[in-house]
Amino acid sequence: MSKRPIVYFGDPVLVTPTAPITSFGRHTEALIRDLLDTVDDPGHAGVAATQIGVGLRAFSYNVEGRVGYVINPEIAELSDEVQDGEEGCLSVPELGFPTRRALRATVTGVDLRNEPVTVRGEGLMARCLQHEVDHLDGVLYLDRLDRDTRRTAMRAVRQAPWFLNRGTPPPAAQRLPSGFGGAS
Repeated sequence: MSKRPIVYFGDPVLVTPTAPITSFGRHTEALIRDLLDTVDDPGHAGVAATQIGVGLRAFSYNVEGRVGYVINPEIAELSDEVQDGEEGCLSVPELGFPTRRALRATVTGVDLRNEPVTVRGEGLMARCLQHEVDHLDGVLYLDRLDRDTRRTAMRAVRQAPWFLNRGTPPPAAQRLPSGFGGAS
């Protein structure tokens, strides 16, 4: 299909919980193809359907050579061990802030045939899985920041040239922090 433009912070679709996918026909196939095409760009670790303006429960990932998608994902397990690190988001371009996440994560869902899928990851993959499921729940990584960091982040967002379409969109590469390639 095609690479889709990314929706930026401030669009209501990003903070609205998604609806489950109940039909597995050609429209769902087209959505998954678009998600996979969009996540294929350099620097994209994950893309949730909300990030391309679709309020349905699906995401794609492209982390360290692992590429795929999950429909109707849910977090099935998170480790007690945590990781701290810089996190970024394609919908909040060019910014990154330290975000605490579980070190390991397991997501369950289904594929295009409505067959069960389980994706497990550690480190960056675990961060991506948690980040993308958050998107589908209407939660941005900025919501997970501690109070002082969130205040700094929101100030940076309000000053960004892309915020509320005040200026030009971010560069095509949408630079993200090196610690996280934009799991969206």
